Amino acid sequence: MHGTTAWPLIRAARIWPDDEAIVDGATRVTYGELYARVAALGGGLDRCGIEAGEVVSVLADNSASHLEAWLGVPSHGRVINDLNVRLAEAELAFMIDDCGATALIVDDSHLDVGRSLLDRCPSVQTLIYMGGGSPPPGMTTWERLVSGEPVAFPDLAADTLAAIVYTGGTSGRSKGVMLSHGNLLANAKQYTIAIKHLRSDRYLHVLPMFHVADTSQTFAVTWAGGTHVILPSFQPAAVARTIERERITLLQLVPTTIAMLLDDPTSDECDLSSLRLLFYAASPMPAELQRRAMKRLDCEFSQMYGMTEAAPLVSHCSAEDHRRGAAGEQPYADRLASAGAPIVGVQVEIHDPVTGEPVPDGTPGEIWVRGPNVMLGYWNLPNETAAVLTPDGWYRSGDVAYADRYGYLYIVDRVKDMIVSGGENIYSTEVELALYEYPGVREVAVFGVPDPKWGERVHAIVVMEDGRDATANQLIAHSRSLIAGYKTPRAVEFRTDPLPKSAAGKILKREVRDAYWALESRQVS
Repeated sequence: MHGTTAWPLIRAARIWPDDEAIVDGATRVTYGELYARVAALGGGLDRCGIEAGEVVSVLADNSASHLEAWLGVPSHGRVINDLNVRLAEAELAFMIDDCGATALIVDDSHLDVGRSLLDRCPSVQTLIYMGGGSPPPGMTTWERLVSGEPVAFPDLAADTLAAIVYTGGTSGRSKGVMLSHGNLLANAKQYTIAIKHLRSDRYLHVLPMFHVADTSQTFAVTWAGGTHVILPSFQPAAVARTIERERITLLQLVPTTIAMLLDDPTSDECDLSSLRLLFYAASPMPAELQRRAMKRLDCEFSQMYGMTEAAPLVSHCSAEDHRRGAAGEQPYADRLASAGAPIVGVQVEIHDPVTGEPVPDGTPGEIWVRGPNVMLGYWNLPNETAAVLTPDGWYRSGDVAYADRYGYLYIVDRVKDMIVSGGENIYSTEVELALYEYPGVREVAVFGVPDPKWGERVHAIVVMEDGRDATANQLIAHSRSLIAGYKTPRAVEFRTDPLPKSAAGKILKREVRDAYWALESRQVS
């Protein structure tokens, strides 16, 4: 069985070669031009000595070239590793070392970090400049790689590794999720069925391209022949102006950024009427924000739920659910608090997290997912892979939910020790390990607490050794030097008594956490 990620671009360029494919500031590229550049990339990678199967890391903001990398690096038989630009250098170095990347692509904003990583990571032999300025001395440029003669795309099996995407680890180390060509294509098709992508659609890439939520749109929009409009990052005023100027029809955000867009006065000044669908992910939208957004924006709304390991889409609370639910019609009104029903092509069941047996409707259990979008496994982590992938193909998500009689999922908790803040997954063990490196820290418990803006914020409880002292600011600054800024605690609470523990000596984080969630209807936000 074959399934190369070149298929969407091959189709679009053959049928609509003169249609606009990419808008990135003043740059406008047709599908015929995009195909020529992406097809030429194979020769460029060969000239750099980057062989088939080798890993190419990317550290860059959103751009037309970044999108070309997603379309071209895997399609030419290499493996793309797109790095979270918000991570600390030590975290980036770990990921590059772990996957053994032989090349690193950087833009202007991350050039200095890229040079440091080149010196720091022995596997990296080539540093490629993806910026818009003058190329630094001695560096290969992205433009050289895509400006040669087009070469044929290799015929790849669907289970060929296409991407390694790192996600946080409950054990304190990040895990490389291995996504195949088949995984990426399956989810692109599943998204197309859920959203009904059109040739006339103009999708705004404003979520970071290192997130698979945006990656899936790269392939789905291309397959449909739509236009990719690109912003380097989320700035609410720029989003509003771009929607008006480029007549954006599809927009993907997280609840936090939806609120920021609505709060910015520019959104009231701009014509946003071109939007036909705003779809959101990372967490359900708070009811008040949902009402406000649907009143302000004259478009359809959909909620997506998924995870990196599923490439990422699993379930979908549809535009019809939102439209009829907002009118107070049942059961649609109740569904607005759900994560939706399984999308076409994906199986979802609720299982007892201990016995692994299915549970009845209405009973909380662990979400299990099966489908062609489910990952190959975790890079070089066979034990962790075996713990979440069953022999018959189910992925154990670690999220706790119950299903209603229609199969809609209502997420209530997490088996995994994870915080979701502003659409970012934060694994508390990573934060705890950073805090433990501060001299005199004896015990730490890190967890998410409710936050009206971010959904959850990182909270730390710390017990110091006798005779040792620290301030909250000192611990926050210390953790910021080791991990990404968005992962650092927003507050540090000091206690003198030991934290509660199990008979085995494990800190009972739930006992400390529950007090902060006592007034909430569910234990995640």
